[in-house]
Amino acid sequence: MTQTAGDAPAGSTLSDDQVEAAGSAAPAGEATVPAQAERASADSAAATSGTTGTTGTTGTTGTLSTAAAPADLATDLATAAAAAARPASPAPANLKAPANLLARAIAWRTTPAILTWTCFAALVANIGIIVTGGAVRLTDSGLGCPTWPTCTDGSLVPTSRLGAYGVVEFTNRMLTFAVSVAVGAAIIACMRWHPRRAVLNKLSWTLFVGVVVQAVIGGISVRTHLAPIWVSLHMLVSLGMVALSYVLWVRSREPNDAAPTPTVQPVLRQLGYVLTAGVGALLIAGTIVTGSGPHSGAKLGDPGNKRFPLSPANATQLHADLVFLVVGLTVALWFGLKATGAGPRVLTAVRDLFLLLMAQGVIGYVQYFTHLPVLLVGIHMFGAAIVWAGTWRVLLAMRERKAVPAATAAASAA
Repeated sequence: MTQTAGDAPAGSTLSDDQVEAAGSAAPAGEATVPAQAERASADSAAATSGTTGTTGTTGTTGTLSTAAAPADLATDLATAAAAAARPASPAPANLKAPANLLARAIAWRTTPAILTWTCFAALVANIGIIVTGGAVRLTDSGLGCPTWPTCTDGSLVPTSRLGAYGVVEFTNRMLTFAVSVAVGAAIIACMRWHPRRAVLNKLSWTLFVGVVVQAVIGGISVRTHLAPIWVSLHMLVSLGMVALSYVLWVRSREPNDAAPTPTVQPVLRQLGYVLTAGVGALLIAGTIVTGSGPHSGAKLGDPGNKRFPLSPANATQLHADLVFLVVGLTVALWFGLKATGAGPRVLTAVRDLFLLLMAQGVIGYVQYFTHLPVLLVGIHMFGAAIVWAGTWRVLLAMRERKAVPAATAAASAA
């Protein structure tokens, strides 16, 4: 049987005899396969613009291959698509770095750990400045730098003529900058906390105002040659900042600013306020005792030997009476809390305050009967700051703020 071109399988090659037979069998007017192959080969060669290998021969019969043209077209399309998808060239590193740094600074948020530790650092700094200020007074270096804000009329820093007294006083002045840094860090942490808590911002900025006020009072103290009223006020403002920074630290650890829930009976909370006022009066009396005693803060020959016009013995007796009152209030509060079934948190705070008061009392009596050695007086000043913080711990332990459940928070937001 003779096989025609129409019967040939796709891709097969016809011999010369088969081509002739197919040509003779084809109807008139129809082109033969070799003719179509020649024209297609010519067209393909022209379309590919000089691309070779599009046609091949096997024996004496040409075989048509048009796969190269579509492959080249697909390659071109893929290359164009890849070029379109390729990202633009990055900006130079020296231009991107400031923009990225600014964007990261704007987007930065305080973490709970950073917030808590910066507020605690502000508390430590404000207690520390009391200790160093006491060291200035007890070493008679209060006028080591005789003027303010410079150390002398012609020098910002102490000169060799001032000796160790100038170094001690100037060092204490420089510690004001350390307190400023700690308070500034607390302000930044509070302002970058999300969601925003207005109370934290107010407390931290109030601390900053306290730093400025302290610097001014310190300058007045120097210019008035350590007048006892200004020196006492300097100490009391520092104690106020200790209380403020302690409250800031406690509030930074609370989950929100919702209204607190009392943890004790109302009458015991009132007793807590009375106790706080009593400790405050005790601290004021302590500054009066110091202002009437021998430690004026000035060395012999300096004009800063002014004292309160009070008998040191009478001032000390007033101070001791207030100690007995505060200790009695603390004991009464503890028994009242125990009788009403108060929680362990507030009971522990009251117990610790009682132990601090006992330690302070022992130090006070020892320093009195040993004629006020400077080391014991300095420890007593440090203890006063700790007692004051412990008093506020008791007051704040009488209420608590609980975290709002997620479902409740979502419902209130809706």
